[in-house]
Amino acid sequence: MVERLVRSPASVSELAQPFEMTLPAVVQHLAVLESAGIVTSEKVGRVRTYQLAPDALTVCGAWIGEQRLPAERRLDRLAEFLDDDNKEKK
Repeated sequence: MVERLVRSPASVSELAQPFEMTLPAVVQHLAVLESAGIVTSEKVGRVRTYQLAPDALTVCGAWIGEQRLPAERRLDRLAEFLDDDNKEKK
């Protein structure tokens, strides 16, 4: 849903279309995203439209960036271990 909202705002039914979910389940997911500040919504008549909140993913991006280096170090150590293990077997 977030990926779809990156392109443009969308109604609940538009967001629900690619998923095999009931509309109430989609609304529940959107409510969680809205309470987390990731999306905002506006109701005009009977149609509720959601859009990505400005800078909503900035905090997520910063956190992912902080996690990248430690994760890469762990993967480097794993690669070294596997290389050493392969050398011992030969």
